[in-house]
Amino acid sequence: MRFGSLRVPVGRRDAPGRVLASPWWRAAVAVAAGALPALAFPAPSLWWFAYVALVPWMLLIRTAPTGGRAALDGWLGGLGFMVAVHHWLMPSLHVFIVVLAGLLGLLWAPWGWLVRLLLARTPTRGRAAAALAVVPSGWLMVELVRSWEGLGGPWGLLGASQWQVDAALRMASLGGVWLVSLLVVAVNTAVTVLVAVPSVRTVAVAGVTVCAVAMGSAWLWVRSPQPTGEVRVAVVQPGVINGVGGAERRVQRGEELTRALAGRDVDLVVWGESSVGADLAARPDLARRLAALSREVGAEVLVNVDARRSDRPGIYKSSVLIGPQGPTGDRYDKMRLVPFGEYIPFRSALGWATSVGKAAAEDRRRGERPVVMAVGDEGLRLGPLVCFESAFPDMSRRLTRDGAQLLVAQSATSTFQDSWAPGQHASLAALRAAETGRPMVHATLTGVSAVYGPDGDRIGSPLGTERSASAVYTIPLTDATTAYARLGDWPVYAALAVLAGLCAAEAAGSFRRRPGRGSPVPPARTARASAGRPGR
Repeated sequence: MRFGSLRVPVGRRDAPGRVLASPWWRAAVAVAAGALPALAFPAPSLWWFAYVALVPWMLLIRTAPTGGRAALDGWLGGLGFMVAVHHWLMPSLHVFIVVLAGLLGLLWAPWGWLVRLLLARTPTRGRAAAALAVVPSGWLMVELVRSWEGLGGPWGLLGASQWQVDAALRMASLGGVWLVSLLVVAVNTAVTVLVAVPSVRTVAVAGVTVCAVAMGSAWLWVRSPQPTGEVRVAVVQPGVINGVGGAERRVQRGEELTRALAGRDVDLVVWGESSVGADLAARPDLARRLAALSREVGAEVLVNVDARRSDRPGIYKSSVLIGPQGPTGDRYDKMRLVPFGEYIPFRSALGWATSVGKAAAEDRRRGERPVVMAVGDEGLRLGPLVCFESAFPDMSRRLTRDGAQLLVAQSATSTFQDSWAPGQHASLAALRAAETGRPMVHATLTGVSAVYGPDGDRIGSPLGTERSASAVYTIPLTDATTAYARLGDWPVYAALAVLAGLCAAEAAGSFRRRPGRGSPVPPARTARASAGRPGR
């Protein structure tokens, strides 16, 4: 093929097209493109990449020949994303993770269809502008549905990749992680239009500008909560202790590290999830040991008991506050359990999962309500969460509205010690702190343990996965209330309104295009009435 004096080899020019024309190659590209956003999360933590990570996936979808193929590209990309973000679960779930990712990936099928609807071929300026609102809204609906505990919870929300960006944390204080996700996907949509549709680049530039102005305005004008006091909290991280007698040796190591805190003027000591492996009512000797430890340090100790209870049937994971006289009576039983890790959904049908991985042999029991605990003579009000409950924005918001001044997440990720999981989990506390305006302590058995202030900024140095140590943090307290704590998930409702508007507009357009509606159809010309051949 010749353009002027330039000869372009047709075969080379069409090579990408031929690859995408193959359904198998196209499927592989979709899976790979969907996996790219995982690089924005810890451990790679390429937060800036989140703003363009969806572009290859969206460029692929918009070239789909049919809406069905676009939905398939969306599903396959969703599968790739779920495997990439949860790949550290493979040692526990093995091949079952692919099955789960395939099921959850179906949530992205409607999103793929939506991307093609608005961005296929050469969209008008109006349609491109609509895409900047509709495509992010569709993505947010996917995040909302998969945030249900039974589907694995809100792990890997795109907005959570921005946990270390000050401007994004200010946005989170306005509309939670949902608002940050909307903004990130809006930028991806604008970049996709900028790359693929030259005729409407002004719309894309305007979209990027609006997102930048919104983020900059939040960074400049949303004030960090002003401190009204402070509290000194110690985090005790015993490290990896396995084997015979591991539960008792873990308690002993926790006692050693806590005893070393005596004289350091701490107000609260926090141990990680499953730090105590016996019910304290059934082990009064252990309860007395922990009470003596509290007296020695001069602070109450928040432990986490993972054991079969003596006062009711079943195994519970419970945050228990220990004072100088023993358990204070303040106890929180974990409400949201990890699917397959702590219980098996529909065990009668899916119980076979225990034979192919490390799925729960026995379901843990659920707590009934959140609990705000009173700590010490100063009356510090503490809101405990256990493990992946720190991923749920509504739980920390509920504790804040119930009066918690400090949020604490007790966690254990020792099963995934050398993976991305510990860093990803610790980063969630930054979002929860920024959303609520309440400082948050993320205390683990084996790392990463970290503390964040009421604005989401990290306080002090984290305890990495290689550490067996304790650390003391001076944490500012505040009684300020963020917009998100007051108003809740308003970005979700805004996204629903946008999608409802799209449905109404498409329905109205379809109605107008129906024969017999709208403008009358001109009568067909007959041969006798033909203007071109009068007299016939």
